Amino acid sequence: MTNHEGSLYLDLDKKLDAVDPKLIPGLASALRRRAFLYQLVDSVRRVKFVEAIGSRDISPERANGTSPLFDPVRGALLLRDNGQFEEACWLTFLFVHFGRHPVSGYRYTAEFYSALGKREPWTFDETSKNVPAVRKWLDKNEAHIKRGTHRGFGNHRKYQSLSGTRKNGTGDAIDTYIQWVRAHGDHETLFAIARDQSDGTPEGMFEWLYQSMRSVTTFGRIARFDFLTMLGKLGLADIRPGRPYFDSTTNGPNKGARLAFDREDPLSIAELEKRTTTLGNQLGVGMQEMEDALCNWGKNPTKYVFFKG
Repeated sequence: MTNHEGSLYLDLDKKLDAVDPKLIPGLASALRRRAFLYQLVDSVRRVKFVEAIGSRDISPERANGTSPLFDPVRGALLLRDNGQFEEACWLTFLFVHFGRHPVSGYRYTAEFYSALGKREPWTFDETSKNVPAVRKWLDKNEAHIKRGTHRGFGNHRKYQSLSGTRKNGTGDAIDTYIQWVRAHGDHETLFAIARDQSDGTPEGMFEWLYQSMRSVTTFGRIARFDFLTMLGKLGLADIRPGRPYFDSTTNGPNKGARLAFDREDPLSIAELEKRTTTLGNQLGVGMQEMEDALCNWGKNPTKYVFFKG
């Protein structure tokens, strides 16, 4: 038995046995089924990891962009626990915007957030008051931040621009994010409005925020989904996705879902979402985990490949 085939794997495998084979014709092959279950185990573990680190002591250096210990996820948890709710949400946004590069890690987030250690950090309050200055700072320091060969945005943001002033650059993303939050007052009020404007459930609030966040430049389906699910995992908002949020503009999870559910006639996006939700409910797995697992499994459906996510 491999490291993946522990109690979680066995539990999911047993539950998958109870699923109507007609729902998942693409998992009839033993190789496909096993690779899918491995990806699902990884996805569940990634979500649980964020929950786990929140129960541990966190060094203050995790929120210090000039420290080699900087970690925006742990930093956001630290800020949350220290009563700095606005800043925790802001650091979460920066983490999702810049992502985690496979080699340089969180360097882009650290160097922006700390302003390279040459001025006051670009906190939420400081940035909100000085968006033109942030744009100018980004343009002035773009070449320095992009130095070397081992640098860049994370996988989900790899085509993003650092520019402060060019259209759809980092400056636009930051500016429109702040406008979105400030239009409702602050993060706490924004989440309260989401509760009041929806049915009040975690899924309804997620849906409202997901649609409302369309005004944030460069934050398409993946970025909005990543940001809102991270807010939920960090305990910053009582939200979770009630569906996998597929759309026609992204191929990753769509491809995996089609491989699992399609027969002869191509299924609509709505039907793929419906079947993914049904399968997730039968497996006892959330929509974030299902979306992530289908995306990674679809890249190589017969052979397990580890993805850091």
